[in-house]
Amino acid sequence: MGMDDQAARAAASALWRAWQSDRRIDGLAESCRPGSLDEGYRIQAALAETVGQMLRGWKIAATSAHGQAHLGISEPLAGRLFDGFSYRSGAELPAEGLHMGVAEAEFAFVLADDLEPRAEPFAVADVLARVAALHTAIEVPDSRYTDFTVVGAPQLVADNACGRYFVLGNAAQDWRDVDLARHPVSMSVNGAVAGEGSGANVLGDPRIALAWLANDRARRGTPLSAGDVVTTGTCLVPVPIKAGDRVLADFGALGTTSVSFRAP
Repeated sequence: MGMDDQAARAAASALWRAWQSDRRIDGLAESCRPGSLDEGYRIQAALAETVGQMLRGWKIAATSAHGQAHLGISEPLAGRLFDGFSYRSGAELPAEGLHMGVAEAEFAFVLADDLEPRAEPFAVADVLARVAALHTAIEVPDSRYTDFTVVGAPQLVADNACGRYFVLGNAAQDWRDVDLARHPVSMSVNGAVAGEGSGANVLGDPRIALAWLANDRARRGTPLSAGDVVTTGTCLVPVPIKAGDRVLADFGALGTTSVSFRAP
């Protein structure tokens, strides 16, 4: 028998309490622990209701081989971007309570049109035709689990796929003819380069990741909508951060995004 609404709400409440108090849990109770990705996404939907904030868009986690190996999973995971945890470039964020303590440089797309479910899967070109803009971005993920590397994909999905803060940069200019897979990306902390990578680390190409999410969301009954922001996954190995750090994600001609972390 599958998970019922009461169990999903109980799991969501436990995760949100941990999120609000910056506490860690070893895992969800057996009575409400998801046994499949479908059950994990059911809890995530209940979590969105519990949080009660406007949905800004979506994030994709584990889009690199490194990320999937680190989490012990074999496919990307989708999570929600909540409005109250979304910021613009130059923001100062609290550093306390960040269990993972890393920042990620990401490409983010803003949709111009809905992507309603249809019989045939969306191709990359189909999805790109419905994109209004490309932005540079920084994600600051986190987990409510004591050891997020061992809990498995269903519990990670339930916990919003390690979502926490999201920082959106300005829209990039003249990006449609850019090979995003080969485009270099770097991240600096306090003026020193701390990580380098490219769009190829995002499922081979951030545009492929966007199409993956469009198809995954349509299949699961939560299709992408006009205005949604989709951040597609880190272009480089996540960079460690701490209180007092100033972080800059540099996407060359496509722009930069910055964030700083205030001390307690």
